[in-house]
Amino acid sequence: MSQNTNGRKPAPNGGKGPEKHDDSTVLSDSTVLSDSTVLSDKTRLSDSTVLSDSTVLSESKRPGGTAHATPKKKGTAAQSPAKPSLPRRPGTADGGKKQAPATNKPRLPKKTTEAKPAPHATAPGPNPDRRPKTRPASGRSDNSMLPKPEPDIARFTTVFGAIVGNIAQVILGKETTIRQCVAALIAGGHVLLEDNPGTGKTQLARGLANSIDAPFKRIQFTPDLLPSDVVGVTFYDQKTGEFTFRNGPVFASTVLADEINRASPKTQSALLEVMEEQKVTVDGVTYPVPQPFIVIATQNPIEQLGTYKLPEAQLDRFLIKTSLGDPGHEASLRILHEANVRDRAQTVSPVTDAGEILELRGLAENVHVDEAIEEYIVRLMEATRHNDRVLVGASMRGALALIRLARVWAAADGRGYVVPDDVKDLTSVVLAHRIILTPEATFAGATADGVITDILADVVAPTIGA
Repeated sequence: MSQNTNGRKPAPNGGKGPEKHDDSTVLSDSTVLSDSTVLSDKTRLSDSTVLSDSTVLSESKRPGGTAHATPKKKGTAAQSPAKPSLPRRPGTADGGKKQAPATNKPRLPKKTTEAKPAPHATAPGPNPDRRPKTRPASGRSDNSMLPKPEPDIARFTTVFGAIVGNIAQVILGKETTIRQCVAALIAGGHVLLEDNPGTGKTQLARGLANSIDAPFKRIQFTPDLLPSDVVGVTFYDQKTGEFTFRNGPVFASTVLADEINRASPKTQSALLEVMEEQKVTVDGVTYPVPQPFIVIATQNPIEQLGTYKLPEAQLDRFLIKTSLGDPGHEASLRILHEANVRDRAQTVSPVTDAGEILELRGLAENVHVDEAIEEYIVRLMEATRHNDRVLVGASMRGALALIRLARVWAAADGRGYVVPDDVKDLTSVVLAHRIILTPEATFAGATADGVITDILADVVAPTIGA
């Protein structure tokens, strides 16, 4: 057999055994070592062995004493053409059995950062520019940046308008106040109606309750009213021999707290938990109230005898505080013309139910609020805290109430997004009862509504599209 002097691997010997390399053997560019290639008598390369371009077997690792070996001449350098990284062959030798590597392994170079070919590649010269495709670790694309679907604003506007129109048959000429109360109901808040006697506060509350097919209870607050008369009481039932809880009038979807400032502070405090947490705790047992749940309280601002001012903690739990005012000229004429109608609230029928109110609440929660609107609301809150005429500014509960109500207000107007005018229209009814003026400002004749109006004029509103 002729000696291999050109640096090429000798031809196979007809399958009679693995080929052996002599001292002058140099692997060429297209050489691929098979699973059974033997470099020495005891050394075998495993399936995962990859020889880099600069790998040259040392004299101690080369096989010697073969009949076909040609000794290397001194001063003669063997050709070492550029050799690419050898690919890892798939599968294992001998029918799937991996060969155990010998203890005398050749010294291999460290792995380089070059990309390896795909496992299914069998060509001896892989393309180094070929890169495997990268996939997300979760196996699915990220949908967090996709826009959320638009809520059903048309349906929201239709139902909202039906409720407002139904209550407008009871209270004439006060559409703005009616819309505020309906928006508070959908937003999940409570309403405080403060106005002079005879303006229709109770009729408005009953008209709202009769427009919804849901339980309604009325509580007439008096000085001798007890907390158990509001939330309920646990009593001993002699027939069953067990203690039984009797629900109070607060267990209804719509609760009218008429003349709330006539009850003692102890009785007024019975509403603190249920207004904030939508549940009642009696004798260590917690009872949830029906949903939706709204408390509509009325009070007389001019009468002081026999009344108790609501504490600030309870005022802060009302989503809005609004008033009706005296009716206009045309509305007054119509009221006189229909004087035979003794109870206008009984003339209306329900136009929706509790389940649909909860659905509208879910739609309102999807109304978009831009970051500029959120920044505008925060600056309004900060302005109430740093005003010279304000002793106690609005808290974050007021900011949350404002953004919740603004979403409902925007959806009622047929929009799926909040604009600065929505915030301006609601700031006074949401924040005025949450701030406390200084004694000097009160003595000077300042009012909370006037301070809020000045703050709205001072704080610059964001521009749409800017």
